[in-house]
Amino acid sequence: MDLTLFTDIGIIFGLSIVILLLFNKMKLPSVLGFLVTGMLAGPHWLGIISSMSEVEALAEIGIILLLFTIGVEMSIRELWEIKRPVLLGGTLQIGTTILLVYYIDIYLGFSSGTALFIGFLISLSSTAIVLKLLQEKAELDTPHGKTSLGILIFQDVMIVPMILITPIIAGAATESGDTFSMFLLKAIGIIILVLASARWIIPSLLYQIAKTRNRELFLLSIVFICLATAWLTSSIGLSLALGAFMAGLIISESEYSHQAMGNIMPFRDIFMSFFFVSIGMLLDISFFTDNVVYLLLLAIAVVIIKTATAGLAALVLGYPLRTIIIAGLSLAQVGEFSFVLSTFGLEYSLLDQDMYQIFLAVSIITMAATPFITESSYGISERASKVVPFQKLINGFYTSSIISKNIDETLEDHLIIIGYGFNGKTLSHAARNAGIPYVIIETNPETVRHEKKKGEKIIYGDASHEAVLESANIGSARILVVGISDFVATRKIIDMAKSLNPETYIIARTRYVSEMKRLNELGADEVIPEEYETSVEIFVRLLKKYLVPEEEIDIFTREVRANGYSMLRKSYSKDQERHFNLKDELPGMEVSTFKVGQSCLANGKTLSELGIRNRHKATILAIQRENETITNPDGNIPLYSGDICIIFGKPEDLHNIREMFKGPSCQI
Repeated sequence: MDLTLFTDIGIIFGLSIVILLLFNKMKLPSVLGFLVTGMLAGPHWLGIISSMSEVEALAEIGIILLLFTIGVEMSIRELWEIKRPVLLGGTLQIGTTILLVYYIDIYLGFSSGTALFIGFLISLSSTAIVLKLLQEKAELDTPHGKTSLGILIFQDVMIVPMILITPIIAGAATESGDTFSMFLLKAIGIIILVLASARWIIPSLLYQIAKTRNRELFLLSIVFICLATAWLTSSIGLSLALGAFMAGLIISESEYSHQAMGNIMPFRDIFMSFFFVSIGMLLDISFFTDNVVYLLLLAIAVVIIKTATAGLAALVLGYPLRTIIIAGLSLAQVGEFSFVLSTFGLEYSLLDQDMYQIFLAVSIITMAATPFITESSYGISERASKVVPFQKLINGFYTSSIISKNIDETLEDHLIIIGYGFNGKTLSHAARNAGIPYVIIETNPETVRHEKKKGEKIIYGDASHEAVLESANIGSARILVVGISDFVATRKIIDMAKSLNPETYIIARTRYVSEMKRLNELGADEVIPEEYETSVEIFVRLLKKYLVPEEEIDIFTREVRANGYSMLRKSYSKDQERHFNLKDELPGMEVSTFKVGQSCLANGKTLSELGIRNRHKATILAIQRENETITNPDGNIPLYSGDICIIFGKPEDLHNIREMFKGPSCQI
């Protein structure tokens, strides 16, 4: 029995664990760890993997599963409902990158097909790396986070047409040798079949399978749909990956998409790790070391091009300079989907081996540099805002109808709300109902335009700039509330607001407790940490379920919030414990729940007739009747079948009362 592949898989997993642990400590992305694993284990360095062809076969399965999960996540309805920032921003970023790289490559002497394909490769960014960094900093809801996410979503969708176009720009015939018109007809036929399957066939089939409640059968069915659709598209000359994507779209339209995703994800992650390892194996280390300066210069050029094109997209969308720079630098790397696409470039001879080595090296360099580039983007944007002389560029280009005539100059003693997310909407609604004068500052121009049409008191701009705060009459404002997720911008806004009006009372929201001290030092009068507030709210609801008195709960919440949540920030001490237990406070008493059945003695009788209080010394606290809850019911209220009674008393009394509720389904 040949155990070569088994041994190689064990080596890959073992080496990956060690490298990923190291990379996690250095806060480097996992994708890069798998690439480095392949570089170490591959033939160009240690050479400890001998079954490269088998590993590449496993990698091919990883590509199929990756495209399948993208299809599951990207439903057909969502593809039709992509909002303008996603569609416009993504189109601009991809389109300008492809055009710029294309003309540079044509100037350098590449063929038009190769130049266009290299543009495809460079235009894609790393969804895995960028989203991980945004999530770690809780910046997905920031303007640059939303812009980056929108462009990444568009890129994920565009990988499919790029794969489809690749053989066409290479001038390759389909596998069956059909003419292009016949090929196009077959492709349209497949798409119609996919749409019909998504609408009628697959949902019915999955319903019948789900009814069996057999997990193995459901998993096999999902995998079969994925592989069968991939084979069908491959049989007419389209790619396996495209078929897998279409299979995902079919599943996404059923109510079983989440279950399918949960079943496939572990397999996808495992096989995708083989894909990135196999890519790392292909990188020639000697080629990298011999051309390291040249490759570094190319990587810098790629970062500059991608920063410029992504920044241009944010600029056209109307965002301020800070968002333009941070979003541009966040998307400056080459993405993991480019590796998927590059394999098709090799297959159709759009890339030769030297070009492929250059692509691999440059991609790995840009991905490795991404955490450091992203971290430096905040400082770069701040310095740029001080140097750039054009105020309109700093605040963001947008229509004059939004920027001009922002607010009544006579407004004073008012509330300024920074950010029109969930918190901003809630605050503005409360202020409007209470008759408190207020104004909102928001960096999303689409939100500003939409809300202004509805009559909302909202202005457009980056509140970290003096001119924007002054346009909201910061000098006469009583309170300023900072409700945005961007912790760097929050610091700047508080510092600027205090310098413009030291008397303004500032309330700031922060995701993390570690930010509280810094924000207080900058001038925030109150800092609300979401971590602790969420814990407090959960615990308050828990205490209510355990029947803890409201007074005790109020004391607890006041103590927790006192002195900047110092109670929670201190190390735990048993001396600080506060207990309330129903059995301790009211010994010998219990609360039981009974249901009135059709044949119960209690059915149709009033509480007085049953004598629960007078004869049994117990108390009915509440009656749940359909959607109504009757609290502290009087003796004239009758009980009906289906009522649920919550009764408080001694165990022996409750045992006697149980006799009244005897019958089918009486006690619960």
